Amino acid sequence: MIADSFEVIGGNRLHGRITPQGAKNEALQILCAVLLTEETVTIRNVPAIRDVMALIDLLKGLGVSVEESGDHQWTFTANNIDTSFLQDETFALKAGRIRGSVMLIGPLLARFGKARLPKPGGDKIGRRRLDTHFLAFEKLGARFRYDDVNNQYWIETDQLQGSYVLMDEISVTGTANLVMAAVRARGTTTIYNAACEPYLQQLCRMLNAMGARISGIGSNMLIIEGVEALGGTVHTLLPDMIEIGSFIGLAAMTQSELTIENCRIDQLGVIPATFAKFGVQMEFQGDDIHIPAQEHYDIQNFIDGSILTVYDSPWPGFTPDLMSILVVLATQANGSVLIHQKMFESRLFFVDKLIDMGAQIILCDPHRATVIGLGRKYPLRGIVMSSPDIRAGVALLIAALSAEGRSIIHNVNQIDRGYEQIDTRLQALGAQIKRIDS
Repeated sequence: MIADSFEVIGGNRLHGRITPQGAKNEALQILCAVLLTEETVTIRNVPAIRDVMALIDLLKGLGVSVEESGDHQWTFTANNIDTSFLQDETFALKAGRIRGSVMLIGPLLARFGKARLPKPGGDKIGRRRLDTHFLAFEKLGARFRYDDVNNQYWIETDQLQGSYVLMDEISVTGTANLVMAAVRARGTTTIYNAACEPYLQQLCRMLNAMGARISGIGSNMLIIEGVEALGGTVHTLLPDMIEIGSFIGLAAMTQSELTIENCRIDQLGVIPATFAKFGVQMEFQGDDIHIPAQEHYDIQNFIDGSILTVYDSPWPGFTPDLMSILVVLATQANGSVLIHQKMFESRLFFVDKLIDMGAQIILCDPHRATVIGLGRKYPLRGIVMSSPDIRAGVALLIAALSAEGRSIIHNVNQIDRGYEQIDTRLQALGAQIKRIDS
């Protein structure tokens, strides 16, 4: 049993090079897609994190032949699927623990005409409705019902039929689910208001390599010509942009000199520019990002002198998964900023821990927080706290590494869901962090 708390001694400057893991959010989409073919699919750069391992375990239960074929490389062959496992309580229990299990529906529906899913788990960051997924499947001719007594979703079809689908929200998982269903539907499907983030583009390119016919990749309109069958392929995951952003924030907060290697800078969108608005210096060296040690960093104002506002939005806007890092980063900056977390109403509730550490933050409402940065005049202090979700957990870890004294972070299994061996990787940079029992 892995110890479920971190003991952190803060105030140390870190130094060295670190390589981001494979992208968690891409992995969850790509792993579900292996169900679309009987042929072998090899996936490289797979992060060994809890959510990914849990999804691989679900695939095994469905009858997928799974082999760890190299360092962070897995091979999948879905030629002997047992759909009766969907009725098993073991499936309900395991699928209910992770949010990514929802993307099993599209491939199962496309290939076997039926799917069942318990209400999925994941971060408790506010309402995360699934209406978008099922409304889209109904557009392709699927029949849906919800068992509100047992919290079970049931969906089936005799044959999916291509259609025009206007997504009612720009949902990444909803778009991925629909794409995976449409590639084996009869006829042409047009998806408008589709998500277009890099991980969704990666899914589409992988499916095309398997024989799908998807055009419009990278835009908000995808056109998919259904095919009878798909083949195998080899696919490499992108580096995790959320880890990259987390490490940029970590370097600035701890006044450390770090180099983040193999970042695929061309796929990071506005992430580097947003950190630059907080005064973080970065040097791009090929595909590496070098962050020099900084004593101070200044938050920019808008051109008219008004206080900077940063908000999340669908790609190519700033990802909501890094908003927690920006909140922590702002606490030790010179200047003030309004953080507007539009997409999830519970993601800012972790700021009470930062306030206990000495940060000056006004939580205006569930979606907005004003952070008053005092330029390290009053360093954060170590406290005992608990990780509420993956991203807030890492933000609190960064705060603890920059704080004076000792911090204890409980419930770090939340962090392990999204960050591979984060403690040992940070130890290699000089961080004083170790796992302890609660």
